Amino acid sequence: MKTLSKAKIFEWLGVVTAIVYSLLVAANIGAEFIGFTLLLASSAFIGVWAFLGKHKGILFLQFFYATAGIIGMIRWF
Repeated sequence: MKTLSKAKIFEWLGVVTAIVYSLLVAANIGAEFIGFTLLLASSAFIGVWAFLGKHKGILFLQFFYATAGIIGMIRWF
């Protein structure tokens, strides 16, 4: 049985939370705050993955996604 590496766990947690975030916001059902919270979580997960894998460009991008998540949370609170 193959075990998942720490990096793969962060990568896939980030992917799943980003997918759920985008679907919640696109559905326009009043769950924007939860969606932006998931965006913030996704940027943290993918940021850790990028740091572990030395993907500097993706890590840099996650700071902007985290900022968008925080702005969205403040805006919808």
